[in-house]
Amino acid sequence: MISPMTDLAYSWPHLFPEVLLAGFALLGVFFGALMGGDRRFGLISILGVAALVGAGVLAIVHQPLAPVHILQGAMVIDGVGVFAKALIAFAAAATLTLGADHFNNTGERRFEFPILVVLATLGMFVMVSARDLITLYVGVELQSLCAYILAAWRRDDAYSSEAGLKYFVLSAIASGLLLFGASFVYGFTGSIHFDVIASVVSEGGGGVGVIFGLVLMLCALGFKMSAAPFHMWTPDVYEGAPTPVTAFFAAAPKVAAVVLMARLLYEPFAAMIGQWGQVVMALSAISMVWGSLGALLQTNLKRLMAYSSITNMGFVLMGLASGGEQGPVSALIYLALYLPATIGIFGLILSMRREGLPAETVQDLAGLAKTRAWAAALLTMLLFSVAGIPPFAGFIGKLLVLSAAVDAALYWLAILGGVAAVVAAAYYLRLLASIWFSAPAAPLQRPSGAVALTAATAAILSFPVLVFALGFIERWAEAAVRMSF
Repeated sequence: MISPMTDLAYSWPHLFPEVLLAGFALLGVFFGALMGGDRRFGLISILGVAALVGAGVLAIVHQPLAPVHILQGAMVIDGVGVFAKALIAFAAAATLTLGADHFNNTGERRFEFPILVVLATLGMFVMVSARDLITLYVGVELQSLCAYILAAWRRDDAYSSEAGLKYFVLSAIASGLLLFGASFVYGFTGSIHFDVIASVVSEGGGGVGVIFGLVLMLCALGFKMSAAPFHMWTPDVYEGAPTPVTAFFAAAPKVAAVVLMARLLYEPFAAMIGQWGQVVMALSAISMVWGSLGALLQTNLKRLMAYSSITNMGFVLMGLASGGEQGPVSALIYLALYLPATIGIFGLILSMRREGLPAETVQDLAGLAKTRAWAAALLTMLLFSVAGIPPFAGFIGKLLVLSAAVDAALYWLAILGGVAAVVAAAYYLRLLASIWFSAPAAPLQRPSGAVALTAATAAILSFPVLVFALGFIERWAEAAVRMSF
């Protein structure tokens, strides 16, 4: 048996990404408190972005050729984990860049912001590498505790405080469900380790108790990824939280929750696909229908994007429900194609300000093409990608998950997904009609260079570059899934 000290020495190189993020958080708190957070906000934010990018690069560089179990089997370093960490790290770095620029311009320079983003990312890294129920819960809670504070970042703003309170109360219930479900699984299998649980389940052990525990855990993770009917927090929190925080919520945590769900389904509970497949299909169908119909009634841009995220999580869950190798592969590719467009849209929403106040309604963007043509063009490309209109990257993502569903003979779910995509296109086109054909509203302020660059980069990734690089992304996702599941 390997001693704890020997295991730690062996694990050390594979823990570099987590150590880098934790080290930055500790040093950031120390120097921020010592030197004055307001005056050092810019420096700490730059170092935070560097730490996030560095963690993503280190995760890729240290990807092993076979799964490596570390910390006495509590975590695993494998292909899916590395793929997810790369997406999470770069999504968090992009949203931190937007947030640092925004809060610097609004005078809300508090050094805790980059530290909380980095700590939340550390929690997500633990989530996607978890290989037992305790590590899983620790990662979820670390991410959630930081998210509560970020949602209520503007303490003097009633909407932000309300968003933070709603998120805290409802997320606490979801965390209780996760812990309750994990306790059922432990009680009926006798272990917290995924490999032991998988062995018990494959031999027919656990019975109804394990199924009940798994359903509770899936409901909790459905909350974390904004899947209906556990989406009730999403529109209010998206609207009330500061826009950079909303962009962060819409990107990185979604990846972590989806990968954690995939790890649960395809590792310890792989032999129970007949049971959990029905639950995941139901979550997928309800999310696509509810998200598409709910968005039709929205006039606030952030609430519209909240319902859009619910719909998109429905498509990701369709991939997971398909099973086999193609199911998780299509879900990972969908996430990789979804993230740039989402971050770019929020970057453009962040740039829409008039007389110091945010422009957040559909009417505020009326005639944007006549007053700021470049922003209208970028937003059009990004919305087309999220809507899944060819030849943009989002179309490839939807095509892959629909193909996975058809290959798994889930024809009714694939048809429902196609109908939901058509309905979703309606509210995107309504927004674009206002942008291109309505009479111009009052001119908007000129956006900062950081916001404009982020939006432009996201638009480029959503069209030519990412589509051309799809072969590489698909091969990476397939290799990751083969190594992990």
